[in-house]
Amino acid sequence: MKLKKKLLSTVMLSTAALLALAGCGSKESGSASYSIAISQIVEHPSLDATREGFLKALEDAGIKAGDNLKVDVNIAQGDSTNNLSIAQKIASGKYDLALGIATPSALTLAQNVKDFPVLFAAVTDPLADKVVSSLEKPGANVTGASDTNPEAIVRLMDFIASDFPNVKNVGIVINEGESNAVIMAKKAEEALSAHGIKLVRAAATTSSEVKQAAESLIGRADAIYITLDNTVVTAADSIIQVANDNKLPFFSSDRDTVEKGAFATVGFKYYDHGYQVGQMAVDVLKNGKKPADMPVSVPDKLDLILNLKAAEAQGIDVTDAMKDKVKDKENNIIQ
Repeated sequence: MKLKKKLLSTVMLSTAALLALAGCGSKESGSASYSIAISQIVEHPSLDATREGFLKALEDAGIKAGDNLKVDVNIAQGDSTNNLSIAQKIASGKYDLALGIATPSALTLAQNVKDFPVLFAAVTDPLADKVVSSLEKPGANVTGASDTNPEAIVRLMDFIASDFPNVKNVGIVINEGESNAVIMAKKAEEALSAHGIKLVRAAATTSSEVKQAAESLIGRADAIYITLDNTVVTAADSIIQVANDNKLPFFSSDRDTVEKGAFATVGFKYYDHGYQVGQMAVDVLKNGKKPADMPVSVPDKLDLILNLKAAEAQGIDVTDAMKDKVKDKENNIIQ
């Protein structure tokens, strides 16, 4: 219990610091016209970028933190008890809207908040995880944007099969306790199977286990792949190290991990994803739209993204044929 209290205390301190930086809730900023709460399961680049994009969309619509907007940011530090406490706190508060970033936070908000709108972002399969009951007509007070277009997984697996003919086994570091990771892994396994390639699993239930799981794939896999698995993405640096040390191509499901040192993904910018959800929030706050009538959206700006420095570190010969598959070469071929 002491550890849980300490973690929750850390969350509250983190929230206070973020609010202070934004100038929210200070006497100088005056009374805000809007008040929103954000619940985020853990801090890592993709989720942080999602939050930043969300707030920028509000700002561009004239809803600015520290001016006419109060923002209560809560980070659960990957802890389920903290996540529930945050959702319960938000549910009992007076907010115009709440945002859940990542599946655990979105689901817990949806289960607890009934009196005001809830939006979600960075959720892989909101239907399978029962965040909403329908993608077209979500119903109730919840809607948002999925961060997964199933086509992205298939296209990435097709890229591995066509451009890495020596890859016969793809290793995946995965927390089987994250439903979003399980769903994406199944889709990847089906896509790879169509090419006669096997998916080899290495389990990691905490971020501290990720490096050991990645190391267990040495000799069993010809490449490494990860999903939008919060446990694993948080420790992506350790996989990059293993991939570089052992000359194993490393493929991720998000751009931010590619920018850090994975070789490739088929994806988009999480900042843009968050901005998209922020625009939905503007429709709710300023235009009176109801989440029940707002379809769940998915990313539509997909492109192959390559990191050439990562390729060199992982012993990959980047061919012209690979580069030709990138639509926006200026932004999506990272030097």
